[in-house]
Amino acid sequence: MDIFKKRESQVRSYSNSFPVVFKKAKGCWLETDQGERYLDFLAGAGSLNYGHNNPVLKQALLEYIEADGITHGLDMHSDAKAMFLKSLQRYILVPRDLDYKVQFTGPTGTNAVEAALKLARKVTGRSNIVAFTNGFHGCTAGALAATGNQHHRGGNGAPLSNVTRIPFDGYANIDGLAFFETMLSDNSSGMDKPAAVLLETVQGEGGLNVASNEWLQRLSKLCKAHDILLIVDDIQAGCGRTGTFFSFEPSGIKPDMVTLSKSIGGYGLPMAIVLLKPELDKWKPGEHNGTFRGNNHAFVTAAKALEIYWANDQFATHIGQCSEMVSNTIQRLVKRYPELFVQQKGRGMMIGIECRNGDLSDEIAKTCFELGMVIETAGPDDEIVKFFCPLTITEQELEQGLSIFENAVESVATKYFKKAS
Repeated sequence: MDIFKKRESQVRSYSNSFPVVFKKAKGCWLETDQGERYLDFLAGAGSLNYGHNNPVLKQALLEYIEADGITHGLDMHSDAKAMFLKSLQRYILVPRDLDYKVQFTGPTGTNAVEAALKLARKVTGRSNIVAFTNGFHGCTAGALAATGNQHHRGGNGAPLSNVTRIPFDGYANIDGLAFFETMLSDNSSGMDKPAAVLLETVQGEGGLNVASNEWLQRLSKLCKAHDILLIVDDIQAGCGRTGTFFSFEPSGIKPDMVTLSKSIGGYGLPMAIVLLKPELDKWKPGEHNGTFRGNNHAFVTAAKALEIYWANDQFATHIGQCSEMVSNTIQRLVKRYPELFVQQKGRGMMIGIECRNGDLSDEIAKTCFELGMVIETAGPDDEIVKFFCPLTITEQELEQGLSIFENAVESVATKYFKKAS
């Protein structure tokens, strides 16, 4: 551990909560250099929806590397890129009646958000962006301006501007869309007409807040009525995490742009894209570029993941069954320990339990780690324990993880009631 303390910046965070050295990983399991095994209910913050070292994806990647397939090619054409685009079209876009061009950005989610915001401003000629309370979109300046979290915003060291924030669905019982519509219709409201609205339909870091289908439909109609682009940030909620490939599918809306990263690469390899309606593709060559906007290894595993998991409804059905198992456990514990818990949050396998305060959630997560499971917290005060295991987890492994969680809750509850008495 000395080398990390001596040479790695203290900006690191996850290693503070899980102070071991991991060496191997398979499926939903992590193994340390000491041979200790941990169930992974973090899954790279949603980057490993298909599990660690998925054998089918690994084989496809190994065969590609063995054949000396292109590793790096900027944005030049390659067989691997063609394979991914064809798979995306066949298994995702066509079945959902979606027509999008694909922009390959730098490999991080925040870069995809930056590209979407730049394009919205370029196309509309406007600079203002509307974002929402508790939204999280990344830590580079443009994406950070649209992010609500003060901890992250405070790290910027410079003003963050050109964003108007309005209440998300259910925030403080305020009808944010009615407020938004009033502001747009009032020439003296002081709101500059926005280029775009940017949102997560299920907020991740902000606390697993779910926008209802009705609210999303209202927002979509409002944007269309005022010629405002609608951008859905599906970086964490996409690729099946909420139960459908895109988080917005149940609402029936068709965003103007969608940002994807994290699990779009399939294998945990860095990759990010912007899906944009063809009429919005107003870029000049190279206007938004990056040395690593063409990760061919990720194209290979991304294409294979779409082929084996999204060719039919079996995977989505499995996600639904797992979600029901987690939900049953959460509901039972909320009912049993009203002193500790408030409610269930989230949707699909982007789900969690809201604790009465951040101290409780932190103690539960810490105890889970002591019992052999990696799990994190989310929310404005880190008050939510967030279940984020790989979507490929078996029901037996999921039961094992839920058992660890229940044991951790029992342990924390015992300490809580003893202290209270």
